[in-house]
Amino acid sequence: MEKDVVLQDEGVVDDEDVSKTLTSGWKRFLVGSSDVSAENETKRAMQSRHLMMIAIGGTIGTGIFLSAGSAIALAGPGSALLSYFVVGVFVYSVVISLGEMSAVFPVSGAFSVFGSRFVSPALGFTLGWNYWFQCELTAAAIILQFWAPQVQAWEWAIVIIVPVFLLQLIHVRVYGESEYWFALVKVLMIIVFIFAGLIYDWGGVKGHPGPGLSNFHNGQAFIGGFQNFAQTFVYAFYSFGGVELVAVAAGESVQPHKTVPRAIKATFLRIVLFYILTILTIGLCINWQDPTLLSAAADSDVTASPLTVVFQRAGFGAAAHVVNAVLLTAVLSATNSCFYASSRMLLSLARSRQAPRVFGWVTSRGVPVPALVMALAVSSVTFLTTIWGEGIVFTWLLNLTGISALLVWGSIGLISLRFRAAYRAQGRSLLDLPYVQPFFPLLPAGVVVLALLMFIAEGYSAVKEQPFEAKNVAATYIGVALYIILYSGYAVYERFGLGIRQHFVPLLEVDLQTDAVWKPGEGAIIRDDEGRGGKDAAGTVTPGWRAWLSYAAKHVY
Repeated sequence: MEKDVVLQDEGVVDDEDVSKTLTSGWKRFLVGSSDVSAENETKRAMQSRHLMMIAIGGTIGTGIFLSAGSAIALAGPGSALLSYFVVGVFVYSVVISLGEMSAVFPVSGAFSVFGSRFVSPALGFTLGWNYWFQCELTAAAIILQFWAPQVQAWEWAIVIIVPVFLLQLIHVRVYGESEYWFALVKVLMIIVFIFAGLIYDWGGVKGHPGPGLSNFHNGQAFIGGFQNFAQTFVYAFYSFGGVELVAVAAGESVQPHKTVPRAIKATFLRIVLFYILTILTIGLCINWQDPTLLSAAADSDVTASPLTVVFQRAGFGAAAHVVNAVLLTAVLSATNSCFYASSRMLLSLARSRQAPRVFGWVTSRGVPVPALVMALAVSSVTFLTTIWGEGIVFTWLLNLTGISALLVWGSIGLISLRFRAAYRAQGRSLLDLPYVQPFFPLLPAGVVVLALLMFIAEGYSAVKEQPFEAKNVAATYIGVALYIILYSGYAVYERFGLGIRQHFVPLLEVDLQTDAVWKPGEGAIIRDDEGRGGKDAAGTVTPGWRAWLSYAAKHVY
C-alpha cells in the first residue's frame, strides 16, 4: 500500500514536471531566461552590413511600387521626377542632420529622445507617438490583392504579420539578418528594372519598340500646372517614408560611432538610384495617360505595379511573376521594419515615462515583447478597416503617413539647430562628434523652410482641387490634427499634471552626456586608437576643385 502511494506521488510529480517544462519552454521562447526586468536593455547585435543594407534598401516598399505610378498619372513624368527630386534633397538633408545626432547618441528612440532632450518633452512625446502611428500594412494588402485578388486583405494580414511577429520575438540579430536579405532582393530587382526599362525605352529589345522620349514631348511632361505638381508631394513623402529607420536601428548596432555615419551617407545612393532613376524609367516607358498607372481609386481599384507593366511590354512576360514575388518580399520587409520601428519607439517612450510602463519591459535577449504585442494588435485593427474598401483606406493612410512624415522631418531640422546651439553654448568641440554634418546650418535650416513650403503647397492643392470637397482638405491635414492634439495634450498635462512650468529645455541644461558614445575630449583619442585620427577626421587638404570634390565625397559615401 505504501508502495502504491509512492508510485502515485511520483506520477503526480511527473505530471507537474511536464507542465513546468512546457511552461518554462514557452517562457524561454517569449522572454529568454528567468532574469527579466524593466532594467534589461536591447542588444547591440546588428553589424555594419545590416545597417548599411537597411539604409540602402530596407524601407523600399509599397510607396515606390504603387505611388510612383499615381504621381506620374496625376501630373506627368516631368512633374513627378521634379517632385521626387525636391523631396529627395529634403530627405537627404533630414538624414544627414539626424545622422549627426544619432552617431553620438545611438538610442532606439532617436528623434523622439532628441526632441525631449534638446527642445521640450512635449516635442519628443509628439514625435514618438506620431511615428508609432505610421504604418503601411494596408498598402501591403493592396499589392497582394493584385497578386492574389481572391484572397481578402484581412486574410493576408494573418499570413504576413503573424510570422513577422514570431520572427521578431527571437532576437534583434534575426531582424537585422532577415532585413539584410529582404533589402538585397529589392535592391537587385530595382537595378534590373532600371537597366531593362532603359534598354526597352531606347529600342534595344527586338520586336518591342520603345517610346524613347515621346512621353516627355508635346507638353506631356508637366500636366495640370502647379496644383497637380503640389499633389504629387504626398506620394513622394509616402515613398521616402522610413529613411529615418537607420537612426532608430542605431540603438542596437555594433560600434555606432562608425557604422551609423557609413549608413547615413549611403542614403545618397538610395535616393539617386532607387527613387530618381526609378521614377525616370517609369516616366520614359509608360505614358501618363496609361490606365495601368492608376493605383488606389475610389474602392479597391488597384492595378498592376509599373515595374510589372514595363517588364511585360519589354517582352519579359514570365518576369511579371518574378516581379510580384519581389513585391511580396517588399511587403514582408516593410512589415518587418514597421514592427521593429514601432516596437522600439514605444519602448523608448515607455522608458521616458511617456507611455505605459509595461511597454518598457524587455527580455534578457533584448526583445521588447509587450511593445511587439501592441504592434501586432494595432496592425490587426488596421487591416479590419479594409471593410470600407482597401482603396478608400489606402487613400486616407497615404495622406496621414505622408503629412505625418513631413511634420516629423521638419521637426528634425529644428531639433538639429537646437542641438548645435546647446553644443556651442556648453563649449563642446565638434571634434567630439563622430560625424559632423556639412554646411551647417544650411541643411537643417533648409529642412525647416522646405517643410513649410511643401506644407503650404499641399494645402493650396487641396483647396484649389475641382470640384472642391471638404474631405480632401481634411484628408490632407489629418496628420496635422494628430500632431497638434499630441503636442498640446502633453503640454497641458506637463503644466497641470506634473506641475512643470518651464516648457523648453534651457540650452545650458541640455543633457549632452547620457547615452553618448564617448566622454568629452575622448573622440580624437579613440579615433587615433582605431586608426581614424588626424587625416581622416580633418580630411586631406587638397587645392582648388579637388578639395571640394573630396569634401563632397566624404559626406556622400
